[in-house]
Amino acid sequence: MVCGGFTCSKNALCALNVVYMLVGLLLIGVAAWGKGFGIVSSITIIGGVIAIGVFLLLISIVGLIGAANHHQVMLFMYMVVLFLVFIFQFGVSCSCLALNQSQQEQLLNATWAKMSNNTKIELENTLHCCGLVNDSNHTEQFQKDFLSCPVSPLKDN
Repeated sequence: MVCGGFTCSKNALCALNVVYMLVGLLLIGVAAWGKGFGIVSSITIIGGVIAIGVFLLLISIVGLIGAANHHQVMLFMYMVVLFLVFIFQFGVSCSCLALNQSQQEQLLNATWAKMSNNTKIELENTLHCCGLVNDSNHTEQFQKDFLSCPVSPLKDN
């Protein structure tokens, strides 16, 4: 059984798109399961994961149909969308690598300040901690977080 020319590429692309479809369905299923069982309460996170799963599912369907039918326009659109996704991922990766330690701390502090109380409480319960920081440079913020903390850090788990 020799695989040559477009047949081999077609079969490989079809197999890859089937895997992408499964990953998309898995993302949608895990997000729905997490919301259903109350593991994640943030609807923003759940919505984002479901949106990414649906996007991946749709793109993989376009790639699968394009590869199976040798439809050049669909394959070109598929290639363009994957290239744009690659550029976006590359930009995000470069941005993440460009952040130094102090910029990461500023980003975390800004995010913690905007986070809802339910999300803070969930995070504190999961990590068995109180607040974001507990050093002498941030005593005011630590005292504020400690007063509203549902977890006793002195308990042994």
